[in-house]
Amino acid sequence: MDFVRENRVYCWSMVDSSSDLLVAVWKEASRRNDLSASTAAIVGMLKDRMPVVALLVRELDIPRSRLHTLAVGGVGETVKTETVATNLSPSEMTRLLAWCQRGVVAQGAAGVEGPAGGPWRACLPAGTSGDALVGPLVSPAGVRGVLVALAGPGRRFAAAHASTLLPLLEPFTVALDNHHRVHELEALREAAEAERQSLLTRLGRTQRAEPIIGADAGLRPVMERVELVSKSDVPVLILGETGAGKEVIARAIHTRSARANGPFIRVNCGAIPPDLIDSQLFGHERGSFTGAVDTRRGWFERADGGTLFLDEIGDLSSAAQVRLLRVLQDGCLERIGGHELIKVDTRIVTATHRDLTAMVREGRFREDLWYRIAVFPVLLPPLRERREDIPRLARHFAERAALRFGLPVQAPSAEDMAALVSYPWPGNVRELAAVVDRAMILGDGERLEVAKALGIGGAPAATAPASHASQPHVAESGGLAPLDAAIRQHIEAALAATFGRIEGPYGAARLLKVNPHTLRARMRRLGVRWEQFRVRA
Repeated sequence: MDFVRENRVYCWSMVDSSSDLLVAVWKEASRRNDLSASTAAIVGMLKDRMPVVALLVRELDIPRSRLHTLAVGGVGETVKTETVATNLSPSEMTRLLAWCQRGVVAQGAAGVEGPAGGPWRACLPAGTSGDALVGPLVSPAGVRGVLVALAGPGRRFAAAHASTLLPLLEPFTVALDNHHRVHELEALREAAEAERQSLLTRLGRTQRAEPIIGADAGLRPVMERVELVSKSDVPVLILGETGAGKEVIARAIHTRSARANGPFIRVNCGAIPPDLIDSQLFGHERGSFTGAVDTRRGWFERADGGTLFLDEIGDLSSAAQVRLLRVLQDGCLERIGGHELIKVDTRIVTATHRDLTAMVREGRFREDLWYRIAVFPVLLPPLRERREDIPRLARHFAERAALRFGLPVQAPSAEDMAALVSYPWPGNVRELAAVVDRAMILGDGERLEVAKALGIGGAPAATAPASHASQPHVAESGGLAPLDAAIRQHIEAALAATFGRIEGPYGAARLLKVNPHTLRARMRRLGVRWEQFRVRA
Protein backbone atom coordinates (compact mmCIF):
# COMPACT_ATOMS: atom_id res chain seq x y z
CA MET A 1 0.00 0.00 0.00
CA ASP A 2 1.42 3.37 -1.02
CA PHE A 3 0.60 6.75 0.53
CA VAL A 4 1.26 9.51 -2.02
CA ARG A 5 2.09 13.16 -1.31
CA GLU A 6 0.52 14.79 -4.37
CA ASN A 7 1.43 18.39 -3.52
CA ARG A 8 2.83 20.54 -0.73
CA VAL A 9 -0.65 21.72 0.39
CA TYR A 10 -1.62 18.09 1.01
CA CYS A 11 1.56 17.57 2.99
CA TRP A 12 0.90 20.44 5.38
CA SER A 13 -2.76 19.53 5.80
CA MET A 14 -1.58 16.18 7.11
CA VAL A 15 0.51 17.73 9.89
CA ASP A 16 -1.80 20.48 11.17
CA SER A 17 -2.60 18.24 14.14
CA SER A 18 1.03 17.24 14.64
CA SER A 19 2.85 20.53 14.09
CA ASP A 20 4.60 20.25 17.47
CA LEU A 21 6.04 16.88 16.46
CA LEU A 22 7.21 18.20 13.09
CA VAL A 23 8.89 21.22 14.68
CA ALA A 24 10.60 18.98 17.25
CA VAL A 25 11.85 16.65 14.51
CA TRP A 26 13.17 19.59 12.48
CA LYS A 27 15.06 20.90 15.53
CA GLU A 28 16.57 17.50 16.30
CA ALA A 29 17.55 16.88 12.68
CA SER A 30 19.17 20.33 12.32
CA ARG A 31 21.00 20.76 15.63
CA ARG A 32 23.30 17.72 15.44
CA ASN A 33 26.19 16.67 13.25
CA ASP A 34 25.71 13.02 14.20
CA LEU A 35 22.90 11.53 12.14
CA SER A 36 22.72 8.42 14.34
CA ALA A 37 22.15 10.51 17.47
CA SER A 38 19.38 12.49 15.75
CA THR A 39 17.71 9.31 14.52
CA ALA A 40 17.78 7.77 18.00
CA ALA A 41 16.22 10.88 19.55
CA ILE A 42 13.47 11.07 16.90
CA VAL A 43 12.52 7.43 17.56
CA GLY A 44 11.85 8.46 21.16
CA MET A 45 9.48 11.17 19.92
CA LEU A 46 7.57 8.79 17.65
CA LYS A 47 7.17 5.79 19.93
CA ASP A 48 4.02 7.20 21.59
CA ARG A 49 2.37 8.01 18.23
CA MET A 50 3.11 4.86 16.27
CA PRO A 51 4.33 1.30 17.06
CA VAL A 52 7.85 2.05 15.76
CA VAL A 53 10.81 0.33 17.44
CA ALA A 54 13.51 1.47 15.02
CA LEU A 55 14.28 4.01 12.30
CA LEU A 56 16.95 3.33 9.68
CA VAL A 57 18.48 5.81 7.25
CA ARG A 58 19.73 3.84 4.24
CA GLU A 59 21.85 5.71 1.70
CA LEU A 60 21.84 5.04 -2.05
CA ASP A 61 25.23 4.87 -3.72
CA ILE A 62 23.86 5.22 -7.24
CA PRO A 63 27.11 4.83 -9.27
CA ARG A 64 27.95 1.59 -7.46
CA SER A 65 24.31 0.34 -7.28
CA ARG A 66 24.55 -0.15 -3.53
CA LEU A 67 22.52 0.51 -0.39
CA HIS A 68 24.15 0.82 3.02
CA THR A 69 22.83 1.69 6.46
CA LEU A 70 24.06 5.12 7.57
CA ALA A 71 22.17 5.55 10.86
CA VAL A 72 20.04 3.40 13.19
CA GLY A 73 17.88 4.50 16.10
CA GLY A 74 15.88 2.19 18.33
CA VAL A 75 13.71 2.00 21.44
CA GLY A 76 14.60 -0.22 24.38
CA GLU A 77 17.17 -2.84 23.41
CA THR A 78 19.82 -1.85 20.90
CA VAL A 79 18.63 -2.48 17.37
CA LYS A 80 21.21 -4.29 15.25
CA THR A 81 21.33 -4.27 11.48
CA GLU A 82 23.86 -5.17 8.86
CA THR A 83 26.62 -2.67 8.09
CA VAL A 84 27.67 -4.44 4.90
CA ALA A 85 26.40 -2.70 1.77
CA THR A 86 23.55 -4.34 -0.16
CA ASN A 87 24.40 -4.75 -3.84
CA LEU A 88 21.61 -4.15 -6.35
CA SER A 89 21.51 -5.02 -10.01
CA PRO A 90 21.26 -2.12 -12.50
CA SER A 91 17.63 -2.99 -13.19
CA GLU A 92 16.80 -3.09 -9.47
CA MET A 93 18.45 0.29 -8.96
CA THR A 94 16.55 1.77 -11.93
CA ARG A 95 13.21 0.53 -10.57
CA LEU A 96 14.04 1.77 -7.07
CA LEU A 97 14.98 5.27 -8.31
CA ALA A 98 11.76 5.48 -10.33
CA TRP A 99 9.76 4.53 -7.25
CA CYS A 100 11.60 7.11 -5.08
CA GLN A 101 10.77 9.89 -7.54
CA ARG A 102 7.06 9.24 -6.93
CA GLY A 103 7.38 10.55 -3.36
CA VAL A 104 5.36 7.81 -1.67
CA VAL A 105 5.45 5.99 1.67
CA ALA A 106 5.08 2.24 1.19
CA GLN A 107 3.90 -0.25 3.79
CA GLY A 108 4.63 -3.97 3.91
CA ALA A 109 6.25 -6.82 5.79
CA ALA A 110 9.97 -6.74 6.56
CA GLY A 111 12.36 -9.62 6.08
CA VAL A 112 11.58 -10.09 2.38
CA GLU A 113 14.72 -10.27 0.28
CA GLY A 114 14.82 -8.88 -3.24
CA PRO A 115 12.47 -6.50 -5.03
CA ALA A 116 9.54 -8.91 -5.39
CA GLY A 117 6.29 -7.15 -4.64
CA GLY A 118 7.72 -3.65 -5.10
CA PRO A 119 11.11 -2.01 -5.71
CA TRP A 120 11.12 -0.56 -2.18
CA ARG A 121 11.42 -4.06 -0.65
CA ALA A 122 15.10 -4.03 -1.59
CA CYS A 123 15.54 -1.34 1.09
CA LEU A 124 14.36 -3.56 3.95
CA PRO A 125 17.24 -4.93 6.05
CA ALA A 126 17.69 -8.68 6.02
CA GLY A 127 17.03 -10.62 9.19
CA THR A 128 14.21 -8.42 10.50
CA SER A 129 10.55 -9.34 10.88
CA GLY A 130 7.30 -7.49 11.30
CA ASP A 131 5.66 -4.55 9.58
CA ALA A 132 7.65 -1.75 7.92
CA LEU A 133 7.20 1.68 6.36
CA VAL A 134 9.60 2.93 3.66
CA GLY A 135 9.82 6.52 2.40
CA PRO A 136 12.27 8.10 -0.10
CA LEU A 137 14.71 10.87 0.85
CA VAL A 138 14.89 13.12 -2.21
CA SER A 139 16.76 16.43 -2.28
CA PRO A 140 17.07 18.96 -5.15
CA ALA A 141 20.30 17.16 -6.08
CA GLY A 142 18.46 13.86 -6.54
CA VAL A 143 17.60 10.70 -4.61
CA ARG A 144 19.81 10.41 -1.51
CA GLY A 145 18.37 7.40 0.30
CA VAL A 146 15.35 5.96 2.09
CA LEU A 147 13.90 6.15 5.60
CA VAL A 148 12.76 2.77 6.99
CA ALA A 149 10.50 2.45 10.06
CA LEU A 150 10.21 -0.97 11.69
CA ALA A 151 7.30 -1.98 13.94
CA GLY A 152 7.51 -4.10 17.06
CA PRO A 153 6.76 -7.83 17.08
CA GLY A 154 3.11 -8.48 16.35
CA ARG A 155 2.42 -4.76 15.68
CA ARG A 156 1.08 -3.26 12.46
CA PHE A 157 1.29 0.18 10.91
CA ALA A 158 -1.92 1.88 9.85
CA ALA A 159 -2.65 4.59 7.27
CA ALA A 160 -2.42 7.22 10.01
CA HIS A 161 1.11 6.08 10.83
CA ALA A 162 2.17 6.45 7.20
CA SER A 163 0.67 9.94 7.24
CA THR A 164 2.75 10.72 10.34
CA LEU A 165 5.95 9.52 8.66
CA LEU A 166 5.30 11.35 5.37
CA PRO A 167 6.15 14.93 6.49
CA LEU A 168 9.26 13.68 8.31
CA LEU A 169 11.00 12.73 5.07
CA GLU A 170 12.05 16.32 4.36
CA PRO A 171 13.89 16.96 7.67
CA PHE A 172 15.60 13.57 7.38
CA THR A 173 16.72 14.52 3.84
CA VAL A 174 18.21 17.77 5.14
CA ALA A 175 19.91 15.91 8.00
CA LEU A 176 21.40 13.44 5.50
CA ASP A 177 22.77 16.29 3.36
CA ASN A 178 24.22 18.02 6.45
CA HIS A 179 25.83 14.73 7.53
CA HIS A 180 27.72 14.51 4.24
CA ARG A 181 28.76 18.16 4.24
CA VAL A 182 30.21 17.90 7.76
CA HIS A 183 32.24 14.80 6.91
CA GLU A 184 33.48 16.34 3.66
CA LEU A 185 34.66 19.44 5.54
CA GLU A 186 36.34 17.26 8.17
CA ALA A 187 38.21 15.33 5.46
CA LEU A 188 39.31 18.57 3.79
CA ARG A 189 40.49 20.00 7.11
CA GLU A 190 42.52 16.90 7.91
CA ALA A 191 44.02 16.88 4.40
CA ALA A 192 45.02 20.54 4.75
CA GLU A 193 46.57 19.84 8.16
CA ALA A 194 48.52 16.91 6.72
CA GLU A 195 49.84 19.05 3.86
CA ARG A 196 50.82 21.78 6.32
CA GLN A 197 52.75 19.33 8.43
CA SER A 198 54.50 17.95 5.35
CA LEU A 199 55.55 21.44 4.28
CA LEU A 200 56.84 22.24 7.76
CA THR A 201 58.90 19.07 7.66
CA ARG A 202 60.41 20.00 4.28
CA LEU A 203 61.30 23.46 5.61
CA GLY A 204 63.05 21.89 8.59
CA ARG A 205 60.72 23.48 11.14
CA THR A 206 59.89 21.48 14.26
CA GLN A 207 56.51 21.55 15.94
CA ARG A 208 56.22 23.58 19.10
CA ALA A 209 55.44 21.34 22.02
CA GLU A 210 52.07 22.05 23.63
CA PRO A 211 52.37 22.84 27.35
CA ILE A 212 51.24 20.01 29.59
CA ILE A 213 49.58 21.63 32.59
CA GLY A 214 49.65 19.29 35.56
CA ALA A 215 52.72 17.38 34.39
CA ASP A 216 54.25 17.83 37.86
CA ALA A 217 50.99 17.27 39.76
CA GLY A 218 47.92 15.26 38.75
CA LEU A 219 49.43 14.07 35.47
CA ARG A 220 52.82 13.12 36.90
CA PRO A 221 52.27 9.32 36.61
CA VAL A 222 51.02 9.78 33.05
CA MET A 223 53.99 11.92 32.03
CA GLU A 224 56.40 9.41 33.55
CA ARG A 225 54.96 6.75 31.24
CA VAL A 226 55.09 9.21 28.32
CA GLU A 227 58.81 9.80 28.92
CA LEU A 228 59.41 6.06 29.02
CA VAL A 229 57.55 5.15 25.85
CA SER A 230 58.71 8.16 23.81
CA LYS A 231 62.18 6.62 23.50
CA SER A 232 60.86 3.70 21.44
CA ASP A 233 58.51 3.18 18.52
CA VAL A 234 56.12 0.69 20.14
CA PRO A 235 52.38 1.31 19.62
CA VAL A 236 50.69 3.24 22.44
CA LEU A 237 47.02 3.01 23.46
CA ILE A 238 45.67 6.01 25.40
CA LEU A 239 42.57 5.25 27.47
CA GLY A 240 40.45 8.00 28.97
CA GLU A 241 37.08 9.72 29.04
CA THR A 242 35.94 12.13 26.34
CA GLY A 243 37.52 15.56 26.76
CA ALA A 244 40.28 14.38 29.12
CA GLY A 245 43.07 15.43 26.73
CA LYS A 246 44.05 12.25 24.89
CA GLU A 247 45.25 14.18 21.84
CA VAL A 248 47.50 16.36 24.03
CA ILE A 249 49.18 13.25 25.44
CA ALA A 250 49.55 11.78 21.94
CA ARG A 251 51.28 14.98 20.77
CA ALA A 252 53.51 14.88 23.85
CA ILE A 253 54.63 11.36 22.89
CA HIS A 254 55.37 12.55 19.35
CA THR A 255 57.29 15.72 20.28
CA ARG A 256 59.46 13.82 22.80
CA SER A 257 60.32 11.05 20.34
CA ALA A 258 62.95 10.80 17.61
CA ARG A 259 60.11 11.49 15.13
CA ALA A 260 59.48 15.01 16.45
CA ASN A 261 60.57 16.55 13.11
CA GLY A 262 58.13 14.34 11.21
CA PRO A 263 54.40 14.92 10.70
CA PHE A 264 51.82 14.31 13.43
CA ILE A 265 48.46 13.44 11.88
CA ARG A 266 45.25 12.92 13.81
CA VAL A 267 42.47 10.83 12.29
CA ASN A 268 39.06 10.48 13.94
CA CYS A 269 38.11 6.90 13.09
CA GLY A 270 34.48 7.48 14.04
CA ALA A 271 34.14 10.26 11.44
CA ILE A 272 35.20 8.12 8.45
CA PRO A 273 32.29 6.45 6.57
CA PRO A 274 32.79 2.66 6.25
CA ASP A 275 32.91 2.84 2.44
CA LEU A 276 35.75 5.40 2.52
CA ILE A 277 37.95 3.87 5.21
CA ASP A 278 40.30 2.23 2.68
CA SER A 279 40.67 5.39 0.62
CA GLN A 280 41.20 7.60 3.68
CA LEU A 281 43.77 5.39 5.42
CA PHE A 282 45.57 3.76 2.50
CA GLY A 283 44.90 6.05 -0.50
CA HIS A 284 43.75 5.25 -4.02
CA GLU A 285 44.94 5.40 -7.61
CA ARG A 286 43.37 7.54 -10.26
CA GLY A 287 40.40 5.84 -11.89
CA SER A 288 40.17 3.10 -9.27
CA PHE A 289 36.49 3.94 -8.68
CA THR A 290 33.91 6.50 -9.70
CA GLY A 291 35.02 9.92 -8.49
CA ALA A 292 38.72 9.00 -8.15
CA VAL A 293 39.92 11.72 -10.53
CA ASP A 294 43.40 11.92 -8.97
CA THR A 295 45.82 9.70 -7.12
CA ARG A 296 45.49 10.25 -3.38
CA ARG A 297 47.93 9.37 -0.63
CA GLY A 298 46.30 7.92 2.49
CA TRP A 299 46.95 8.95 6.07
CA PHE A 300 49.57 6.22 6.55
CA GLU A 301 51.65 7.61 3.68
CA ARG A 302 51.18 11.21 4.79
CA ALA A 303 52.42 10.29 8.27
CA ASP A 304 55.50 8.48 6.92
CA GLY A 305 58.44 9.28 9.18
CA GLY A 306 56.14 10.65 11.87
CA THR A 307 53.21 9.64 14.05
CA LEU A 308 49.66 8.65 13.05
CA PHE A 309 47.18 9.24 15.88
CA LEU A 310 44.06 7.09 15.40
CA ASP A 311 41.51 8.64 17.73
CA GLU A 312 38.40 6.67 18.78
CA ILE A 313 39.74 3.44 17.31
CA GLY A 314 36.89 1.57 19.01
CA ASP A 315 34.53 3.00 16.37
CA LEU A 316 36.22 1.16 13.49
CA SER A 317 34.09 -1.44 11.72
CA SER A 318 35.12 -5.10 11.78
CA ALA A 319 36.22 -5.03 8.14
CA ALA A 320 38.38 -1.96 8.73
CA GLN A 321 39.97 -3.61 11.76
CA VAL A 322 41.15 -6.51 9.56
CA ARG A 323 42.76 -4.19 6.98
CA LEU A 324 44.38 -2.08 9.70
CA LEU A 325 45.83 -5.18 11.35
CA ARG A 326 47.52 -6.23 8.11
CA VAL A 327 49.26 -2.87 7.75
CA LEU A 328 50.40 -2.91 11.37
CA GLN A 329 51.79 -6.43 10.97
CA ASP A 330 53.55 -6.00 7.61
CA GLY A 331 54.41 -2.29 7.57
CA CYS A 332 53.24 -2.22 3.94
CA LEU A 333 50.07 -1.07 2.24
CA GLU A 334 48.52 -1.14 -1.19
CA ARG A 335 46.42 1.73 -2.51
CA ILE A 336 42.97 1.03 -3.89
CA GLY A 337 43.42 0.19 -7.55
CA GLY A 338 47.20 -0.11 -7.13
CA HIS A 339 49.44 -3.09 -7.71
CA GLU A 340 52.56 -2.12 -5.76
CA LEU A 341 53.27 -2.58 -2.07
CA ILE A 342 54.26 0.69 -0.43
CA LYS A 343 56.55 0.54 2.60
CA VAL A 344 55.64 3.02 5.34
CA ASP A 345 57.57 3.96 8.47
CA THR A 346 54.79 5.30 10.68
CA ARG A 347 54.39 5.10 14.42
CA ILE A 348 50.87 4.31 15.62
CA VAL A 349 49.28 5.94 18.66
CA THR A 350 45.64 5.05 19.31
CA ALA A 351 43.04 6.32 21.77
CA THR A 352 39.50 5.54 22.82
CA HIS A 353 36.98 6.26 25.55
CA ARG A 354 35.39 2.83 25.09
CA ASP A 355 36.06 -0.32 27.12
CA LEU A 356 38.00 -2.29 24.50
CA THR A 357 38.46 -5.33 26.73
CA ALA A 358 34.67 -5.67 27.01
CA MET A 359 34.33 -5.17 23.26
CA VAL A 360 36.87 -7.96 22.70
CA ARG A 361 34.86 -10.30 24.94
CA GLU A 362 31.67 -9.42 23.05
CA GLY A 363 33.34 -9.98 19.67
CA ARG A 364 32.99 -6.32 18.56
CA PHE A 365 36.75 -5.70 18.51
CA ARG A 366 39.38 -8.08 17.17
CA GLU A 367 41.52 -9.67 19.86
CA ASP A 368 44.63 -9.80 17.64
CA LEU A 369 44.29 -6.07 16.86
CA TRP A 370 43.91 -5.36 20.58
CA TYR A 371 47.21 -7.12 21.30
CA ARG A 372 48.86 -5.20 18.46
CA ILE A 373 47.84 -1.68 19.56
CA ALA A 374 47.89 -2.13 23.36
CA VAL A 375 51.61 -2.85 23.68
CA PHE A 376 51.98 0.12 26.04
CA PRO A 377 48.67 1.41 27.47
CA VAL A 378 48.47 4.84 29.10
CA LEU A 379 45.47 5.51 31.37
CA LEU A 380 44.53 9.20 31.44
CA PRO A 381 42.60 10.08 34.63
CA PRO A 382 39.49 12.29 34.40
CA LEU A 383 39.70 15.86 35.67
CA ARG A 384 37.62 15.10 38.78
CA GLU A 385 40.40 12.75 39.94
CA ARG A 386 43.12 15.41 39.65
CA ARG A 387 41.47 18.51 41.06
CA GLU A 388 44.85 19.97 42.05
CA ASP A 389 45.35 20.79 38.35
CA ILE A 390 42.13 22.82 38.03
CA PRO A 391 43.51 26.21 39.30
CA ARG A 392 46.43 26.20 36.84
CA LEU A 393 44.22 25.01 34.01
CA ALA A 394 41.67 27.74 34.77
CA ARG A 395 44.34 30.49 34.72
CA HIS A 396 45.77 29.09 31.47
CA PHE A 397 42.37 29.03 29.78
CA ALA A 398 41.59 32.54 31.08
CA GLU A 399 44.77 33.90 29.47
CA ARG A 400 44.00 32.08 26.23
CA ALA A 401 40.39 33.34 26.20
CA ALA A 402 41.50 36.94 26.77
CA LEU A 403 43.89 36.69 23.81
CA ARG A 404 41.25 35.12 21.56
CA PHE A 405 38.48 37.59 22.41
CA GLY A 406 40.68 40.69 22.61
CA LEU A 407 39.82 41.34 26.28
CA PRO A 408 41.97 42.17 29.33
CA VAL A 409 43.29 39.16 31.21
CA GLN A 410 41.20 38.42 34.29
CA ALA A 411 42.37 35.85 36.83
CA PRO A 412 39.77 33.72 38.63
CA SER A 413 39.00 34.87 42.18
CA ALA A 414 39.14 32.66 45.27
CA GLU A 415 35.36 32.14 45.08
CA ASP A 416 35.67 31.24 41.40
CA MET A 417 38.37 28.70 42.15
CA ALA A 418 36.28 27.13 44.91
CA ALA A 419 33.35 26.72 42.51
CA LEU A 420 35.56 25.28 39.79
CA VAL A 421 37.28 22.81 42.10
CA SER A 422 33.98 21.57 43.58
CA TYR A 423 32.31 21.03 40.18
CA PRO A 424 32.29 17.35 39.00
CA TRP A 425 33.39 18.13 35.38
CA PRO A 426 31.68 15.36 33.41
CA GLY A 427 33.13 16.92 30.24
CA ASN A 428 36.66 17.02 31.71
CA VAL A 429 39.25 19.55 30.45
CA ARG A 430 37.24 20.35 27.32
CA GLU A 431 34.28 21.43 29.46
CA LEU A 432 36.54 23.50 31.75
CA ALA A 433 37.90 25.40 28.73
CA ALA A 434 34.35 26.08 27.50
CA VAL A 435 33.22 27.30 30.93
CA VAL A 436 36.17 29.72 31.22
CA ASP A 437 35.48 31.04 27.70
CA ARG A 438 31.83 31.58 28.63
CA ALA A 439 32.81 33.26 31.90
CA MET A 440 35.15 35.63 30.04
CA ILE A 441 32.40 36.62 27.58
CA LEU A 442 29.80 37.11 30.33
CA GLY A 443 32.23 39.30 32.30
CA ASP A 444 32.97 41.46 29.23
CA GLY A 445 36.62 41.90 30.18
CA GLU A 446 35.89 43.31 33.65
CA ARG A 447 35.81 40.01 35.55
CA LEU A 448 35.16 36.30 35.15
CA GLU A 449 31.52 35.33 35.68
CA VAL A 450 32.29 31.75 36.70
CA ALA A 451 29.10 31.27 38.74
CA LYS A 452 26.91 32.30 35.81
CA ALA A 453 28.96 30.21 33.40
CA LEU A 454 28.42 27.17 35.61
CA GLY A 455 24.73 27.95 36.00
CA ILE A 456 24.87 28.37 39.79
CA GLY A 457 24.52 32.13 39.98
CA GLY A 458 21.37 32.28 42.06
CA ALA A 459 19.25 30.16 39.74
CA PRO A 460 16.04 28.88 41.36
CA ALA A 461 16.09 25.24 42.34
CA ALA A 462 14.21 22.71 40.27
CA THR A 463 11.31 21.37 42.31
CA ALA A 464 9.56 18.07 41.93
CA PRO A 465 5.86 17.97 41.02
CA ALA A 466 3.46 18.38 43.94
CA SER A 467 2.02 14.94 43.37
CA HIS A 468 5.23 13.44 44.75
CA ALA A 469 5.18 15.46 47.96
CA SER A 470 3.21 12.76 49.74
CA GLN A 471 5.68 10.07 48.63
CA PRO A 472 9.07 11.04 50.10
CA HIS A 473 12.18 9.09 49.22
CA VAL A 474 13.36 6.91 52.09
CA ALA A 475 17.01 6.10 52.71
CA GLU A 476 18.18 2.55 53.28
CA SER A 477 18.78 3.38 56.94
CA GLY A 478 15.06 3.95 57.41
CA GLY A 479 15.15 7.77 57.59
CA LEU A 480 14.57 10.38 54.93
CA ALA A 481 17.22 10.71 52.22
CA PRO A 482 18.97 14.08 51.76
CA LEU A 483 17.05 16.53 49.62
CA ASP A 484 19.75 16.59 46.92
CA ALA A 485 19.62 12.80 46.63
CA ALA A 486 15.84 12.84 46.25
CA ILE A 487 15.96 15.59 43.60
CA ARG A 488 18.73 13.79 41.75
CA GLN A 489 16.68 10.57 41.67
CA HIS A 490 13.64 12.45 40.41
CA ILE A 491 15.60 14.19 37.64
CA GLU A 492 17.15 10.89 36.56
CA ALA A 493 13.69 9.31 36.37
CA ALA A 494 12.52 12.17 34.12
CA LEU A 495 15.59 11.84 31.89
CA ALA A 496 15.04 8.09 31.61
CA ALA A 497 11.45 8.68 30.54
CA THR A 498 12.52 11.23 27.88
CA PHE A 499 15.63 9.33 26.68
CA GLY A 500 17.99 12.05 27.90
CA ARG A 501 16.21 14.93 26.15
CA ILE A 502 16.04 18.16 28.18
CA GLU A 503 14.27 20.76 26.01
CA GLY A 504 11.27 20.68 23.71
CA PRO A 505 7.76 19.29 23.97
CA TYR A 506 9.13 15.83 24.76
CA GLY A 507 11.90 16.94 27.13
CA ALA A 508 12.45 16.42 30.84
CA ALA A 509 12.08 20.15 31.58
CA ARG A 510 8.50 20.15 30.34
CA LEU A 511 7.77 16.91 32.18
CA LEU A 512 9.07 18.46 35.43
CA LYS A 513 7.45 21.84 34.63
CA VAL A 514 10.70 23.81 35.10
CA ASN A 515 12.76 26.09 32.88
CA PRO A 516 15.35 24.10 30.83
CA HIS A 517 18.17 26.41 32.02
CA THR A 518 17.13 25.83 35.62
CA LEU A 519 17.11 22.08 35.07
CA ARG A 520 20.57 22.14 33.49
CA ALA A 521 21.94 24.19 36.39
CA ARG A 522 20.59 21.73 38.92
CA MET A 523 21.94 18.77 36.88
CA ARG A 524 25.39 20.34 36.82
CA ARG A 525 25.35 20.91 40.56
CA LEU A 526 24.20 17.36 41.28
CA GLY A 527 26.48 15.76 38.68
CA VAL A 528 23.63 14.26 36.63
CA ARG A 529 24.74 13.27 33.13
CA TRP A 530 22.05 13.25 30.46
CA GLU A 531 24.24 11.32 27.96
CA GLN A 532 23.81 8.01 29.77
CA PHE A 533 20.06 8.10 29.15
CA ARG A 534 20.37 8.54 25.38
CA VAL A 535 19.28 5.63 23.19
CA ARG A 536 22.23 4.70 20.97
CA ALA A 537 22.27 2.63 17.85
